[in-house]
Amino acid sequence: MRAVGGRNMGERAPEIKLDTRALGLAMPMYIFLDSKDVIQAMGPTVMKVVGGPSALGHRLTDCFYVGQSGCTTKTTATMQLAATRRIHLTPRGWPQIGLRGCAITTEDQGILLNLTFGVHLSEAIRIFELTQADFASSDMAMELLYLQEAKTAVLNEFGALNQRLDDARRSALDAAHTDTLTGLSNRRAFDLALEQSLSETRHGGAAFALAHLDLDHFKAVNDTLGHAAGDQVLAHVAQILRDETRGRDVVCRVGGDEFVLLLHEAMDLNRLEAMGQRIIARLERPLDIAGQSCRISGSIGISVSQHYAALSGAVMMADADAALYQAKREGRARCRFATGDLAHEDVNEPNREVQGATLVSRVSGGF
Repeated sequence: MRAVGGRNMGERAPEIKLDTRALGLAMPMYIFLDSKDVIQAMGPTVMKVVGGPSALGHRLTDCFYVGQSGCTTKTTATMQLAATRRIHLTPRGWPQIGLRGCAITTEDQGILLNLTFGVHLSEAIRIFELTQADFASSDMAMELLYLQEAKTAVLNEFGALNQRLDDARRSALDAAHTDTLTGLSNRRAFDLALEQSLSETRHGGAAFALAHLDLDHFKAVNDTLGHAAGDQVLAHVAQILRDETRGRDVVCRVGGDEFVLLLHEAMDLNRLEAMGQRIIARLERPLDIAGQSCRISGSIGISVSQHYAALSGAVMMADADAALYQAKREGRARCRFATGDLAHEDVNEPNREVQGATLVSRVSGGF
């Protein structure tokens, strides 16, 4: 193969003769066409793209689509390349890979193409398993790829770091809102959940209820079996409360043996009464701890948001607390409801039956 050139226009330039091996070392992605568009030689990297030397002797359009559109034009490849000196090729076997480069007309009316993968470099390296040896030493393709991969690695690491920081933040937030002994929400989490429920209800959301549970006879467990046994009892109680509530309900341990349940969409007093009785019944089942049988019970006071003309979390909690101690005064192991603002309707009947549940007026028993 001969290449010619000159220092000045009209000046005869010396000929440079290169064999295909030398040309392949300098330009591993070259294709040489004769005047009839037949592939006479190609670089070793292009051979990997077309599947080996079998493409030699075939027309360019047998192996490639010519042009950016991916469709071969009606003119011959040689005429098109000679006119534009820029080339876009798409391997027929790999339509997702595009090649681009420049075309040079040789003295014998052939065309020398020098190609590159361009934006398809990364995909081509993966598909054809290319290495640094498949590119000219002066080609910056691999360096650019390394830079791209380094950038991607850095961005991925930043993303992973942000994820770890976010996970750590969530873990810290969960820990700050979780009772370590029982795994239930703590008082801080309860206060946030209550504020959210109050806001939702004030803006037309569903009613909710607060159920304040205080264990009966728990002190005797600690005194007789020790605090380790008491901790097991508290964990057992926590599981009962999880079982008896729904996914959106919030179950909190707010004190030593005190629990508060924030029950969403709780409007039926009979259902609340039934839930309270189920909880008490399960609490009263004997619990075996280290071969010792221990017995506890519980008293529950409930306030319901629909009983208040003006919602106040502090007032609802105070009323639930008062209803709880009314239950204890009546003999423990029972569930009592606070009337809320309904109390003004009939202050002469401190204990009334409403829908089958006992309502305790704020004016009775020290409310």
